[in-house]
Amino acid sequence: MRAIWNGRVLAESDDIVVCDRRHYFPADALHRECFQDSEHTSVCGWKGTASYYDVVVDGEVNARAAWYYPQTKPAAEHIRGRIGFWKDVEVVE
Repeated sequence: MRAIWNGRVLAESDDIVVCDRRHYFPADALHRECFQDSEHTSVCGWKGTASYYDVVVDGEVNARAAWYYPQTKPAAEHIRGRIGFWKDVEVVE
């Protein structure tokens, strides 16, 4: 699978975990040059606290378009450290 935004492949992997209809990629699948740390966080009642990345392609920023759970609650252990996408990031086979 590939995650694509603004014509650029952000991540590629066959090791995908689907959770809440979102595809989570392993951290080593990211093309790191497209990501900047964000200070934004959010809390999911059953997953835990999410941290975010801004996606940057050709100088355009898609703020908080990728997230991950550095520490998860027990029910979400299978996505710990994996990265999910939203905000117009397309996930395709």
